[in-house]
Amino acid sequence: MDPQALATLRAVRTHGGVTAAAAVRHLTPSAVSQQIAVLQREVGVPLTQRVGRGLRLTPAGDALADAALDVAVALERARAACDAFAARPQGTVTVSAFASGAQMLLPGLLTRVARLDGVEVRCVDEDVAQDAFAALTDRIDVVVAHRPDRSHDWGPGVRVVPLLREPLDVAVPLDHPLADRDHVAPADLADARWIAVREGFPVATVLAAVAAGTGAAPTVVHRINDFHVAEALVEAGHGVSLLPRWTTRAADGVRLRLLPLVGVRAGRRIDALVRADRAERLVVRTVVDELAAHAAGIGAAGPEGAGRRA
Repeated sequence: MDPQALATLRAVRTHGGVTAAAAVRHLTPSAVSQQIAVLQREVGVPLTQRVGRGLRLTPAGDALADAALDVAVALERARAACDAFAARPQGTVTVSAFASGAQMLLPGLLTRVARLDGVEVRCVDEDVAQDAFAALTDRIDVVVAHRPDRSHDWGPGVRVVPLLREPLDVAVPLDHPLADRDHVAPADLADARWIAVREGFPVATVLAAVAAGTGAAPTVVHRINDFHVAEALVEAGHGVSLLPRWTTRAADGVRLRLLPLVGVRAGRRIDALVRADRAERLVVRTVVDELAAHAAGIGAAGPEGAGRRA
């Protein structure tokens, strides 16, 4: 069987159809259909079935897609065995991160990798809903993703390297009645007007947990995914918001106050996701190691390590 056709089958499963798989695999939809047809002839059973306007794999297709991942891992492991005899890792690694994670992690990662001859990192920003991060690993080598505390894992076929946990604080304007507090509890926020991220994004889940402590649904007046915009709205007195402690641009106590939450675990886990086969590549492992080392320094140093204050 053609390993490339097997990879295409996996992409059809992950992305839910021929057109989406074609975009990820840099193929035409016709080429994707042809590769699937060749695989079906080889195995002698249907691998896909129509569901409404979409396409999903049959049980046989799912089984072959699972085996296809094993094949891809074995091939990359073989390449890595040869790479181990090279003097150093070489190659280009693509890295993506959501906006505030990119601000916190990518500058330091690039600085560290610049010391490694033969290794190049190319960065992109991808801010997607929580359930869409794992699928990014089909086209990006290393995906920096975030999730709420105690949330589900990232699913099969993805290797996860935990990077750090960043607390989420309640940001209030300086003239807010709570601004002189050292911390707040959910009950203090029962009447709050929230500037929140869109549903499906990790911080929205944390806000729901905070609101559960008040016994009522949160009053959301604005849905803003860009934390810098949310900061500006808080500073202008248009609501309060949950903001990440180490990557909030405005220095605490200068333009707004960041108040730690008590009585609820409010934070986000930041992980590096790598597709299982790509995780075997020596150069990818090297970049992930550098990313993890940089993140460990941030976690140990707190806000200063993240560069929040000048």
